[in-house]
Amino acid sequence: MNSSPISSAQTGVHEQLAALVARHADPAHPFRKPVTDYNQRAFDASMEAWRAAGEAPLILDTGCGVGLSTLHLAAQYPDHFVIGIDQSADRLARNTHWDGPEPANLCFVRADLVDYWRLAHQAGLRPARHYLLYPNPWPKIGHLSRRWQGHPVFPFIVALGGQLECRSNWRIYVEEFTSALNQLTAGSFDAQAWQPDQPITPFERKYLASGHALWRVVADLDAQALPGSRA
Repeated sequence: MNSSPISSAQTGVHEQLAALVARHADPAHPFRKPVTDYNQRAFDASMEAWRAAGEAPLILDTGCGVGLSTLHLAAQYPDHFVIGIDQSADRLARNTHWDGPEPANLCFVRADLVDYWRLAHQAGLRPARHYLLYPNPWPKIGHLSRRWQGHPVFPFIVALGGQLECRSNWRIYVEEFTSALNQLTAGSFDAQAWQPDQPITPFERKYLASGHALWRVVADLDAQALPGSRA
């Protein structure tokens, strides 16, 4: 059950983050990766499920893993519809931590997040809430562009709006995510220490049991102008 703390030679926000975020938000450098047919079909299927449920306010649980967080969010927000998205069919099939009947106000979809986010933006989707819970931290200094805040898709994440929340057990990851958010929105969001009353993901449970400090940023993007986004 114990988990080792993240080890990295990086001691603060990456010195190249601001330049990378600016480049990715620059219309002169558009993100041209083609969307695969599979991800288009997966996105369309999730939209059909949402519409069939009455188009309730939408929650995106991106990188949901085994889906425990999706189930918790659906139970916590019964008047919303929650879409849990993960690229791994194996993880989605290992939904073994939920007791009792599953909430009906959700669906799971296997899709690549980079394509899903861009398709959501293209469709004009405006989630009420949007979660990135314990993404892969990629802690090596040279892996900045693999972290979501350093990836070309980050401006699309921000442009979706809503209440965006990112959690991690690596303080630097959340500080970077927050810095990139503030850069794109001219906001003043803060990374904060986080102690949940109840863990909602297996990673959150494991990190708490191992005594890790947890961190998060919560950003109400609908209250911000988004000058640097691709909206």
